[in-house]
Amino acid sequence: MPELPEVETTRRGLAARVLGQRIEQVIVRNRALRWPVSAGLEAAVAGMRIDSIGRRAKYLLFYCEGRGRILVHLGMSGRLWIVPRAEPLARHDHVDIVLSGGLSIRLRDPRRFGAVLWLPGDAPEHSLLTAIGPEPLTPAFDATYLFRATRKRSAAIKLVLMDSGVVAGVGNIYANEALFAAGINPRTQARRVGLTRLARLVGEVKAILERAIDAGGSSLRDYVDSDGQAGNFQSSFRVYDRAGEPCLECATPVRTIRQSNRSTFYCVRCQT
Repeated sequence: MPELPEVETTRRGLAARVLGQRIEQVIVRNRALRWPVSAGLEAAVAGMRIDSIGRRAKYLLFYCEGRGRILVHLGMSGRLWIVPRAEPLARHDHVDIVLSGGLSIRLRDPRRFGAVLWLPGDAPEHSLLTAIGPEPLTPAFDATYLFRATRKRSAAIKLVLMDSGVVAGVGNIYANEALFAAGINPRTQARRVGLTRLARLVGEVKAILERAIDAGGSSLRDYVDSDGQAGNFQSSFRVYDRAGEPCLECATPVRTIRQSNRSTFYCVRCQT
């Protein structure tokens, strides 16, 4: 699944090329995504200018002349990138946002776990966005906040770190990497991690996410950015997807377990 660095990389690439362009039309070939494409989206946004593109957790938000936003989620295997409007279609190209400059923003989503929704400016905040915690790269996500948020949490610290209600968009890859860098065992109950260790964890989350964004994200299977280019942060993984390989710090074989149906990788010696 594209995680925060991949979504942010996509956002930046799109913003560099499409801001100020008008939407000539939206072509919906398949509305049956995980969240069905909004009825009336095509009529609602036709002729509108894209003024800015934001991100909330793993959701992209296209702001249209102060009159509303197009919310896009990439789901498990979605791609959102820029193509010439005459680019031949592939099987799973479900939505095109056709722009005035001769380009289209195209969503390809083989598993159809994504979303393309219209959020009118005068409507209440969408339920997908209301319960999301602070963005990890903002000052609101600091050790004091995380300490308060975890005092009553008996769940494993890795699961809490991946809870979007606690912090926005820290996915599986980057939770693994941050916990390794901070020296914290991912199975430790969140309430048992003290303020000093949480401060280190917060710092590592921020640093790793920033490095991943600079590297264009991680491309393990399907992810490409808005220009169709793969990311390369996967070459910097220190623990993720390295089960059985020697720890880069102590040479102890990296272990893997399952936590809430997600793979966790850690070093039993370095992470206590």
